Amino acid sequence: MRENRTSVRREFVGGLTTFLAMSYILAVNPELLGSTGMSKTAVFTATVLAAIVACLLMGVVANFPVALAPGMGLNAFFTYTVVQEWHIPWQTALAGVFVAGLLFILLTLSNLRDKLINLIPSALKYAVSAGIGLFIAFSGLQTSGIIVADKSNAVALGNLHDPAVLLAIFGIIVGIMLVTANVTGGIFWGMFITAIVGMIFKIIPLPTGIVSGVPSVQPLFGQALTHITDINSFQMIIVILTFFIIGLFDTSGTLVGVATEAGMVDQKSGEVKGVGKALFSGALATTIGAILGTSPTTAYVESTSGVAVGARTGLSSVFVAILFAIAAFFSPLLGVITSAVTASALIIVGILMLSNVQYIDWTKFEIAVPAFFTMVMMLLTYSISEGLAVGFIFYPITMTVKGRWREVNALMWIMMVVFILYFAVVA
Repeated sequence: MRENRTSVRREFVGGLTTFLAMSYILAVNPELLGSTGMSKTAVFTATVLAAIVACLLMGVVANFPVALAPGMGLNAFFTYTVVQEWHIPWQTALAGVFVAGLLFILLTLSNLRDKLINLIPSALKYAVSAGIGLFIAFSGLQTSGIIVADKSNAVALGNLHDPAVLLAIFGIIVGIMLVTANVTGGIFWGMFITAIVGMIFKIIPLPTGIVSGVPSVQPLFGQALTHITDINSFQMIIVILTFFIIGLFDTSGTLVGVATEAGMVDQKSGEVKGVGKALFSGALATTIGAILGTSPTTAYVESTSGVAVGARTGLSSVFVAILFAIAAFFSPLLGVITSAVTASALIIVGILMLSNVQYIDWTKFEIAVPAFFTMVMMLLTYSISEGLAVGFIFYPITMTVKGRWREVNALMWIMMVVFILYFAVVA
């Protein structure tokens, strides 16, 4: 701590700030994964345990001021695409997460890590992140009833006289106001206020209690391991690739961003100090999280809020783990976390992720086309993997026509063929 000019108090304040900024996942993850048929209380416990293990690994092994938990976007892909659209059992989907985690571990232990990250064009990385932002924001609007299906126009505005819809709109406005005002944990406090208002007006039932024992994770524990043999289709290969690629983007991008904010980037080489251990910690956390029973674990960009108030070492991540452990005893409050309450979190996180479009060079049409289709097709097909596939197919085509085919590496050609086969065989 002396080397990093920090103290236990500053690390605690940083950890508390980060926890408040990302604690919405304790409500959102059970709500999303619960719609696949998984036990919501078991998902809550799996989310808590995965976050504890991940944060401890990041703090103790990597000494990084970065917190981890099951990631937004990946949990939406798990729920809406893999389970609900493709009708893959959630047990098999967890097995896919486990295998993707193993691939991530192998990558971090090899010297291919940086090469693979650099082989994916930056424009596509940003487009994937922005597209996921659109996807989860739309899912928040849809599940809350603000946007509904419509025969003539595909989608339309929902019933604004429905109390639950009005509560969701109220929550979105409150959440946006708090985040705009830079209130620490604005997303969390927005959900908290929405839930209170919902209970006051009897839109949401009162909780049966506040504190209780930690719910059992038994309904989910080990399902990823016992269903590995169910990974026997080309569709599951696409699932694993999507988990792997997006998880790699999320974790590496967040680590670099937080490290830059914390001054952990070597000024001469441009390398992030200890990034190898940090990536290994994130990869190991994903495999453990899959065994526990949750979607992929990833680094949270909300960690920058903790860094902004002084966090500089892994001690802040250890404090986040302790706070998640305390939160495990508040599972009865899950009953008041409805889709009307979580809508604001999904939409605000989606807006924040969409900011990555600023890094895409829209003036170059050969770049704009694959980026556009990646983002738009994620939204319109309601599938993150299909949006990813369309973008990866268009990139080699437009770059070749433009005469820039030498800039298209072998991996991108391979991915193009893989995704064309996916559409021909599976879609």
